[in-house]
Amino acid sequence: MRFANSCVKLFAKFKKFKCHQVSAGSPSLLYWSMEKFRATVLDTGNPRIKSARIAIAAPAKVIFEVLANPYRHADFDGSGTLRGAITGPKRLYLGAKFGMDMKIKVNYRILNTVVEFDEDHLIAWRHFGRHRWRYELQEVTPSQTEVTETFDAREALLPPVLKLMRAYQKNQIAINKSLVSLKNLIETTYA
Repeated sequence: MRFANSCVKLFAKFKKFKCHQVSAGSPSLLYWSMEKFRATVLDTGNPRIKSARIAIAAPAKVIFEVLANPYRHADFDGSGTLRGAITGPKRLYLGAKFGMDMKIKVNYRILNTVVEFDEDHLIAWRHFGRHRWRYELQEVTPSQTEVTETFDAREALLPPVLKLMRAYQKNQIAINKSLVSLKNLIETTYA
């Protein structure tokens, strides 16, 4: 119940998002809706891992092409921190490096490295702080894919700093917003 209460408090300030419990007595599985789209918040069992899932009406290959193109990341960024000026390859691969301008209170530039890659199924990157942003794609039918986005800070260099910055809570919000934006982008552009 603690998980549900903290999520409700966390999302209460976002008027477009509403909290829904998937089944009675199950506080660990909530979804957040914005208009007609929904992302399901997943209980990872680890406070350093935040995750959510959404179904997108498109083949995994189409979605993966957008995720593997760092120049498209601003099109679905839910954090509001990505400012653009992307550098790096137009198509990511294992070991690829790409940079971007960001802003969290102050402007800065970050360099990411792709650390997990399985064509059309999995892509993850991290920067010097070692926490990862991961996307996993599971094709349910040829025209329907479940996309799971995860912020994974198990290997983070400075977990106390992330906690102080409220990075875990903020990333849960950003993940949900990113997935809803990704769904909207894919379904309106590639439908």
